[in-house]
Amino acid sequence: MNKIYKKALVIAVCLSSVGFTLNSCKDAIDIEQPGLLDDATLFTSVSNLNDYLVGSVYANMDTNNDIYFSAVFTDEVKPGAGSGGQEYEIHRYFIDPTTVLTTGIWAQHYLVINRVNRLLAGAAQVTPAASEVAQYNSIIAQARAIRAFCYLQLETFFAPDMKDANGLGVLLLKDVPAVDVKLPRSKNQDVYDFINADLDYARSILPYNAAAGRYYVDKGFVNAVSARFNLYRGNTTLAKQYAQDVISNAGLTLTAASAYPTMWNDTARGEIIFALNRLATGNGSSIGTRWNTNSSSITGNPMWALGRNLFNIINTTPGDVRRTVYIDSSSLIDPNYLTSTSPRDTDQLVIDKYPGKTSAATRNDLKVFRLSEMYFILAECETAANNFTGAATLIQQVRAKRYNSGTAPLPVYASSAAAYADILKERRVDLALEGHRYIDLKRLATAAGVTMDRNQTDDVVTVTNLPNNSYKYTLPIPAQEINLNSQVQQNPGY
Repeated sequence: MNKIYKKALVIAVCLSSVGFTLNSCKDAIDIEQPGLLDDATLFTSVSNLNDYLVGSVYANMDTNNDIYFSAVFTDEVKPGAGSGGQEYEIHRYFIDPTTVLTTGIWAQHYLVINRVNRLLAGAAQVTPAASEVAQYNSIIAQARAIRAFCYLQLETFFAPDMKDANGLGVLLLKDVPAVDVKLPRSKNQDVYDFINADLDYARSILPYNAAAGRYYVDKGFVNAVSARFNLYRGNTTLAKQYAQDVISNAGLTLTAASAYPTMWNDTARGEIIFALNRLATGNGSSIGTRWNTNSSSITGNPMWALGRNLFNIINTTPGDVRRTVYIDSSSLIDPNYLTSTSPRDTDQLVIDKYPGKTSAATRNDLKVFRLSEMYFILAECETAANNFTGAATLIQQVRAKRYNSGTAPLPVYASSAAAYADILKERRVDLALEGHRYIDLKRLATAAGVTMDRNQTDDVVTVTNLPNNSYKYTLPIPAQEINLNSQVQQNPGY
C-alpha cells in the first residue's frame, strides 16, 4: 500500500466533509479499509486513467459554494420569505476562519487538486500503447488544466492582492503530500508560474473541440482560464490575447435573447464554454436549493430572493430578456417596496435563473465560463488602454443580444472610471449568481468610483454596504488548516 497516497486522500475527504472532526480524521489515517485499492492496482492502463479523470476529477469539480458565497455576501440576493436564517451572518459580513461555507471553498478545490496530483502520479507508471498516446496525453492535459482552474479559484478568494507578484498566495501542492507535511503559503508568482506551466502544457495538447460539448475541457476552457487569470493578476495584454482567441476560435456566438432561456434550463448549450454537468438524477451539488427549497416559484419556499437594486437595473431596461429569465413570473413585486413596513415579505423576487431540469426542479448545470465574460474581459483591457470606444462597442454587442425588442445604444465613456463603472454594471447583470460579484467588487469598485449597492430593503435589519478595500474582500484561511499546519500565515484582519 502506498501509505502517502492513502493518507493524503483521507485528509482531503475529511476536509471536504463537515461531519468529520479533526480527531476522527487522524484516527482514520492508519486504518486499512477493506477493499481499498492502492495506486499500483488502480492505475494500470489508459482506460483506468480516463475512468479516474471522469469519475474522480471531473465528478468532484464544484463551484456551488463559490457562487453561493459571492451572492449572499454581496448585493445579489436578499433574504426570502421562506428563509430559516441560514447564512444571515455572511449576509451581514460576519465571517471568520471557522465559517463553514468559506472553508468549503478551500477544501473543495484542494480536494480536486489532490485528485489531479494522484492521477498524474499514477499516469507516470502507465506506458501507453502507440494507439493510446493521444488519449493519454489528452487525459494529462485535461487534468492539468483543471488543476490550474482550481488554483485560480483559490487565489481569487484567498490571495489578498493578486496583482502583487510577491504577495501572499495559497498553498502550492505540486504532488501528493505526506500526511505530516507542513507547507507555508507560496507567493503569488510561484503559484502563477505553476498555473502557467499547467495551462501551457494543456494548450499544446488540446484543440478547440466544440463537438465534444460543454462538459469537457478543451482549448476553449484553457484559454478562458488564461483570460480570467491574467485579467485578475493585471496582465491585460495576455488577458486580451486569450479572450480574443476564445471568441475567434471556440465556435460559439453570443446567445440571442430568443434562445437565452434554453441556456439556463440546460436544453441548449448556447454560449457556454464550459459547465459542470448536473444530471436530473445523480451526484453533484444542486444550485437551485441555494435559492428555493422546492422549486423556483413563489410556492417553492424561496430562501433567498434577488437583490432589489439588481432587479431595478434589469426591470428598467426595456426588452431585456434577463427580466423574465432571472425572476419567476409568480414573484410578488411591490411597487411601494420602499415604504412597506415589512419589505422582505411583501416584495418577493423569486430567483429563476436556475429553473431546474425536466423532473428536477432544483438541479442545473454550473456555468463556469460563458462567452459574454470574454467580451467583458476585452472591454476591461480596452479601457486599460484608454480605448473607450472599443470598450463601449464590446459592451453594446453583449447588450444587443439580450434585448427582445428595441436596440442597444452605444455607450459613451468620458473617462476610465465611467467605462469601468458601466462594465461592472453589465457584469453585475449578465453574470449574476455565477460567482463573479465578490471578486468584481474587489477588483473594480474603486477604479469605477462605486461601491457595493444593496437596497435598504435587502434585509430586515439596517442595511449597510461593505466599504471598498475592506479586508473582508479576501477570505480567511480556514481554522482547520491553521490548526493542522503551523506554517500557514493567516490573512490580514482575521
